[in-house]
Amino acid sequence: MKILDRYILTTFLKTLATVFVILFFIFILQAVWLFIAELAGKDLDVLLIVKFLLFYSPKMIPLVLPLSILLASIMTFGNLAENYEFAAMKSSGISLQRAMKSLMVFIVFLSIIAFFFANNIIPAAEYKFLNLRRDIVQTKPAMAIAEGQFSDVGEYNIKVNKKSGDKGERLSGVTIHKKAANGTGNNIVIKAKKGLLVNQEESSMLQMILFDGNYYENIIPKKYEERNRVPFVKASFKKDIINIDLSKLNTIEDESSITNTNAMLNVSELTYTLDSLHKNFNKDLISYAENIYQRSGAVSYKNPNIAAFKPKKDSVVTDLLSVLSTADKSRALEVAIGNLESAKFSIEGTKQEMEVKQKNINNHWLALYEKFVIAFSCILMFFIGAPLGAIIRKGGLGLPIVFAVLIFITFHFINTFGRKLAQENGIPPFLGSWMSSFVLSPLAVLLTYRATNDIGLINMDVILSPIQKGFQKLFRIKNNNTSK
Repeated sequence: MKILDRYILTTFLKTLATVFVILFFIFILQAVWLFIAELAGKDLDVLLIVKFLLFYSPKMIPLVLPLSILLASIMTFGNLAENYEFAAMKSSGISLQRAMKSLMVFIVFLSIIAFFFANNIIPAAEYKFLNLRRDIVQTKPAMAIAEGQFSDVGEYNIKVNKKSGDKGERLSGVTIHKKAANGTGNNIVIKAKKGLLVNQEESSMLQMILFDGNYYENIIPKKYEERNRVPFVKASFKKDIINIDLSKLNTIEDESSITNTNAMLNVSELTYTLDSLHKNFNKDLISYAENIYQRSGAVSYKNPNIAAFKPKKDSVVTDLLSVLSTADKSRALEVAIGNLESAKFSIEGTKQEMEVKQKNINNHWLALYEKFVIAFSCILMFFIGAPLGAIIRKGGLGLPIVFAVLIFITFHFINTFGRKLAQENGIPPFLGSWMSSFVLSPLAVLLTYRATNDIGLINMDVILSPIQKGFQKLFRIKNNNTSK
């Protein structure tokens, strides 16, 4: 039996390694395509690009590893069934479960490794990847400004006709639009023949030195009738310096890279952070509730007429305003309307703020559960792929790829759907993370049962037998009518 276990394990490992390398290369190409705008034409050396992809690649493992296990399982057991090796095993009294025993032990061991990889390697790589992207921008600030097009850099839109120099720091034909304070329109335009980018690696500010240019600013008069004249200010300069915050220059950072720090935390750090987030969330809820109560004015507003009014024991006061004078009624209603509008505005703002905080908490819970989902998905994909390969009895890269892609797309779609729903607080984060596993686990049990009992993938008799009986009954009735 040791020889048989070694043979099956060796065959599976060879297939798994080959499939993993191919799929990993495909996903890396996807990363290159995704970040091509950051890497192409930025005068980056090969070592820096390799480090960029090396730090990005660990986050691909949760996608590549389960798919590799699924495809390798289908191919391995499909080849064994197609070459009648399973038939020989069964004739020798070796069941499918016994043939899968060595691989079960290996997959469990691999899932444990996958958990520690997701808990330790991926957070560290994510942290280094984020810092590397920031370092690239800080050491090569000109990379955020493309030639021949406007680049959004903080409060400026910058266009240069040509860049030169070792780091692209020398600029020609500079046009700068400064955004208005309210975020609408560009009231200030700066044009210069030449420019120079100067920054220190330890500094957080970037200096753009402009030479031989003009400054234009639209003036908006306070009087409406003077606005049709469209007044503006024009000034010329030989040298001008604009200071730009490097954090605003970093246009390559997307929102998720900045805010989703949960991807950089392991299980213990996530547990600690979640405890703090929940405490702060509950504290903010209580604080906002007390604030709304104080805003209501129920405590502070007092009227001597209401204070002196004492209703009888058996009477029910239906209109409190009836005890007030006309002037006091008007004042009370104005105070109530003002309080209600203020409370409504405060509640709406607080609701949005609390939703953002709740989403942050949900993201941390999802990051925590996903470390366990990665490990379980390896086991799940094996128990789907191995019996499926034994049932379809096809190896190679044809039919197994079709089944593997369909199953994995289903798994990935359900996982993405569950995550999005959990982020918006539609379902608990636990259910959002484990939804794909819960949906596909019955499929793994069903396939294992059918493969163990030599039942095909689909029992056509269950489908064809009722149809056949229906046609037989129809022909019998027709023949009886004809004989009459």
